[in-house]
Amino acid sequence: MTTAAAAIAVLAAALLHAGWNAIAHAITDRLLGFALIGAAGMAGGAATAAFAGLPDPASWPALGVSALLHVGYMGFLMLSYRVGDFGQVYPLARGTSPWLVALAAAVLLGETLSPLHLAGVLVVSAGLTALVFAGGIPGRDRLPALGAALVTGVMIAGYTVVDGIGVRASGDPLAYLAWLMILEGPWFLLAALVLRRGRLAAQLRPVWRIGALGGLLSMAAYGLVLWAQTMGSLAAVAALRETSIIFGAIIAALVFKEGLGRLRVLSAVVVATGIALLNL
Repeated sequence: MTTAAAAIAVLAAALLHAGWNAIAHAITDRLLGFALIGAAGMAGGAATAAFAGLPDPASWPALGVSALLHVGYMGFLMLSYRVGDFGQVYPLARGTSPWLVALAAAVLLGETLSPLHLAGVLVVSAGLTALVFAGGIPGRDRLPALGAALVTGVMIAGYTVVDGIGVRASGDPLAYLAWLMILEGPWFLLAALVLRRGRLAAQLRPVWRIGALGGLLSMAAYGLVLWAQTMGSLAAVAALRETSIIFGAIIAALVFKEGLGRLRVLSAVVVATGIALLNL
């Protein structure tokens, strides 16, 4: 990580990210939850684009690819939350991506990590992945949720690398964020309009406020990450961002009553150790 400011920004993003994911999981009608989150992000992006303008055309290909990856990510995340527990699928999805980002950044961007920082990436990833097995080895009934979470992690790695390239070419992280929110935002709302038709307004009424809050938290979280990606290596930003799982584990215990346990506490300590290595 290049600066302390970037590290603080990514930690703040991790907290916000865990918050909006908890909201997405808490809205029991997953399609409505993701529709509201996407729509609120799109509205925030449109408002931001009104004064931020367009990013540099050099970033447009990355912007388009990233929007597609984000839609895929949200779809598999929605599936993960539909069939799995928050405290299990969230850490697996988040713990998968740093390994892949470090490899992709080295191959595609020529980034190199010092041995100490590489150790930090590996330690953070190991600590996050260990959280998945805090309740023992998952049985067959958990395989669909774990499979969806793994694909979610691959999507996360994909858009992280693409956005690292795009935001650096954009000339303006805020404009890049705004248009990413606009491009990725409407699809689940459109799906809900088609599938729910006349029932949609009544179904949205009880949850639209909390869903809109989730969308704004999502936009703020990713905006901080995009800015940090202009300041430090993609692998280090990706690994530090995944400390969101520490906040997620706390939310899983306090809000969803899923329990912490010794292994989860130990895994959180391992993650903290990795963070320290990343910032030495």
